[in-house]
Amino acid sequence: MRFTVAALVATLASASPTKLLSTRNEIARRQAAEPAPYGYATLNGGTTGGAAGSTVTVSDLSSLKEAAESDEPLTIIVSGSISGSEKIRVASDKTIFGESGSSITGVGFYIRRVSNVIMRNLKIAKVDADNGDAVGVDRSTNVWIDHLDLSGDLDAGKDDLDGLLDITHAADYVTVSNTYLHDHWKGSLIGHSDSNEDEDTGHLRITYANNHWKNINSRTPSIRFGTLHIVNNYYDSLILTGVNARMGAQVLVQSSAFANCPEEAIFFADSDYTGYAVVDDVDLGGSENSVPRGELTPGSLPYPAIQVLGSANVASTVPRTAGQTL
Repeated sequence: MRFTVAALVATLASASPTKLLSTRNEIARRQAAEPAPYGYATLNGGTTGGAAGSTVTVSDLSSLKEAAESDEPLTIIVSGSISGSEKIRVASDKTIFGESGSSITGVGFYIRRVSNVIMRNLKIAKVDADNGDAVGVDRSTNVWIDHLDLSGDLDAGKDDLDGLLDITHAADYVTVSNTYLHDHWKGSLIGHSDSNEDEDTGHLRITYANNHWKNINSRTPSIRFGTLHIVNNYYDSLILTGVNARMGAQVLVQSSAFANCPEEAIFFADSDYTGYAVVDDVDLGGSENSVPRGELTPGSLPYPAIQVLGSANVASTVPRTAGQTL
């Protein structure tokens, strides 16, 4: 008998505790098997993560690290609360999926020199700078970051924790979707240095879709050299800066809204020369766009159009759907 996720959910109300657990596990497995549905991660052969391999469930740090760093394709279901001080180097062909209510504290994920990685429905918090970013993508291709809850600690020193989500060193074909980035100094850095033009040019092609940013000091995101499509993003209470287009980066900001944000929501600073932006149906909330108009338009994107919510609707929609909500 073939079941849809909706059919599985419908059984929960009447299920016994044993069957309830089994049904929830089946929902998690089916969601973890889904490929990237839109954006740059659908190109270059697509992003399927560990769908070709087996599935394991982990509930402690050592098991999570062993599974994530293993060589074979693998879907890893994270169960319960895991904490520690560790940098996990995620290998190729992996899906790491968090069960509802799971959490990871103090553990950073480093996706370096690999391909075909999916991270979904994970809640990751307070990763010390010694363990890198909460999620770092470096020299990797085909990465889908979806339904993550990423947070830091604004009471800590600015450099005590690194970025929530940094994408560097010519990483390519990345989609970041339905993610809640909040309460942190450094949000998301794309392209780490003005001096890395030779490596980064022609790469760093990234989609940010349906994300919620709240109480972030800066880098929402900051991008050098790359190509960035921001669609259906909601920005609330940014502290210092918004989207920073640098070093010739081409940015399209579409169907998004800013509320309680700095004077310049889309701007250029802190690099040798500016990037460029096209703004399409964006509510700046009294802020400004001070970046020169660029060349990346909805019609020039190399993938099918992503359904737009409209700038008037993101505030009521995105905060309900972004984060660990699967």
